[in-house]
Amino acid sequence: MDKKTQNHNIADNAGVRIPPPLIALFLLALGLILDYFFPAPFLTPGYSLLFGLPVCLLAVVVFVKSAWLFKVNETEIKPWKPTSVIIKTGPYRYSRNPIYLGFALFLIGIALIANTLWGLLTTVIFVFVITKFVIAREESYLEKKFGPEYLEYKSQVRRWF
Repeated sequence: MDKKTQNHNIADNAGVRIPPPLIALFLLALGLILDYFFPAPFLTPGYSLLFGLPVCLLAVVVFVKSAWLFKVNETEIKPWKPTSVIIKTGPYRYSRNPIYLGFALFLIGIALIANTLWGLLTTVIFVFVITKFVIAREESYLEKKFGPEYLEYKSQVRRWF
């Protein structure tokens, strides 16, 4: 089998099976449902919005800026589709995964607004699941596809922040 045929048979994507936004939404809902049945407040009343709203706004800014860079660089944002470039500008100068960081910040912000420890717990679960089942696959894929270029970027920029 020649190299072109061999490369054609290799899936050109990270092999992520569940869209990360669905994971975040599921865990957000889980945290809120748990809080409904087993309330677990942790903030003094009146501080929830004061702390939570800025975190949610930061999350939205990080997400929008990061997602916009995929469009500008004409590459796929969906981790089950091929990537054509490693983005190294904007939030990607500080985090290899600013979109997932934005999701995590949003979950924290909602947990603060809802004043529920369950939301913080589900955020920890989100970070674990995304790291183990999404980021690990993406990093393996990017190392194979981009080789030394990705390894250099990986050595210079942290995974989360």
